Amino acid sequence: MLTVSNVTYQIGKEILFEDVNIKFTEGNCYGVIGANGAGKSTLLKLLSGKLQPSKGSITYPQTKRLSVLEQDHFKYDEYTVMDTVLMGNQKLYQVMQEKNAIYSKPDFSEEDGIRAGELEAIFDQMNGWNAESDAAILLSGLGIDVKYHYEQMSSLEGSLKVKVLLAKALFDNPDILLLDEPTNHLDLEAVRWLENFLIDFENTVIVVSHDRYFLNKVCTHIVDIDYKQVNLYAGNYDFWYESSQLMIKQMKEQNKKAEEKIKELQEFISRFSANASKSKQATSRKKLLDKIELHEIKPSTRRYPYINFKIDKPLGDDILKVENLSKTVNGVKMLNNITFTLGKEDKVAFVGLNQKAYTLLFDILTGKEEADSGSFKWGMTVNLGYFEKDHNYEFENNKIMVDWLTDFSPNKEITYVRGFLGRMLFSGDDALKALNVLSGGEKVRLLMSRMMILNKNVLILDEPTNHLDMESITALNKGLQEFQGVVLLTSQDHQLISTTANRLFEIKENGELVEYVTSYEEYLENL
Repeated sequence: MLTVSNVTYQIGKEILFEDVNIKFTEGNCYGVIGANGAGKSTLLKLLSGKLQPSKGSITYPQTKRLSVLEQDHFKYDEYTVMDTVLMGNQKLYQVMQEKNAIYSKPDFSEEDGIRAGELEAIFDQMNGWNAESDAAILLSGLGIDVKYHYEQMSSLEGSLKVKVLLAKALFDNPDILLLDEPTNHLDLEAVRWLENFLIDFENTVIVVSHDRYFLNKVCTHIVDIDYKQVNLYAGNYDFWYESSQLMIKQMKEQNKKAEEKIKELQEFISRFSANASKSKQATSRKKLLDKIELHEIKPSTRRYPYINFKIDKPLGDDILKVENLSKTVNGVKMLNNITFTLGKEDKVAFVGLNQKAYTLLFDILTGKEEADSGSFKWGMTVNLGYFEKDHNYEFENNKIMVDWLTDFSPNKEITYVRGFLGRMLFSGDDALKALNVLSGGEKVRLLMSRMMILNKNVLILDEPTNHLDMESITALNKGLQEFQGVVLLTSQDHQLISTTANRLFEIKENGELVEYVTSYEEYLENL
């Protein structure tokens, strides 16, 4: 059990949250949610001991082992993949290192022999003989091929490093597991493996995630950070959302009843306070009136953007025809005779693991790359908008946001342009920020502002939810559901795909395209 008692955390004069009291118990998975800046990652750092509370205490039994998903992808570059995972149990790893150091000595003394015996006993007690095979099972489950298991961490690309660090956090069944955005950079199969792992995990899990489907799948409780408070709710994310909306509704209804009672009392007082025979009653009513307090309904610190993609002109029947499109990159056939046709009501999700092929296809369809063979043709009525996965090149200058967006806007009036920035939560001086200082989430929201202001009727979106918080993802989800045009998209957000797409395409490893006439859930079940 991990116990948080009367904890307050303060940065300078700003209180992030105060008087937090929560018991995290065995067998439960707690999803931590809240607006950007509310303190989700800070809470995990407090629970792990990396930060100390300004007031209060955080305790768990000394016999319990706590494990954390680390964010520094370069920290273990000098170690092998296997050693990195084994470090998930630091005590076991230290025993292994000391044991190996003794056995590698050229002059093995009697004292060394005694110590080696002690270490062997500890090693056996900690199930050390199965450690490497257990680590290998974790790595393979996360999609890391055996050929990488003894490679140097420095030789791995970023997405593989993330998986290794996740395997390190999960290794050897920790009693308390802290995960900050564990699904970031994971492919679908790895996410599904992690979901099943956490569902079966018998100890305590505390996880920060923007993935609504993931939270619904694995969580037994939701920890909501809002109003500078941390509140615990039983149930998954959807249950929390419905409960919170119901609480607000009930609060409003209570206020309405209180307001009606106040109005009734005020009318009585005004009618009878001048009447001597009723003055006593009026005085008692006045006292009762003074005791009635309206419950303050605080606006949530969560801020939801408003995403509404309008179209400049209606689409005709001909949208896109692709015939036998092929492309080879560095000797690998990425696209192999891709053929499909889109209609004016299609919203297509490209699913599966072949993300590079999808980006390449999108680049070809938007003219950024050329195919080796085959053809494609957009309809005459199509006005195409493209959200690129790698869009950082657009922000490599110090132009301010409002000027940048004005360059694209058909209406150059400053109030018109600022209106679109405001929809994406850039108000006041925020609109004067330079492009080269924007965060990842701010860049995405600014690109969405541009897409809205241009009124495109066909949208290609390559991983648009990367860097977005849950509120922005929810707004984008709603905007795409209501969009009257055609959509082609890739995304790691399960809910976005399942509620938006009416067609599912997958490009296999051999570059061939397959269409699935099924729901996204059924597609995943058959992987």
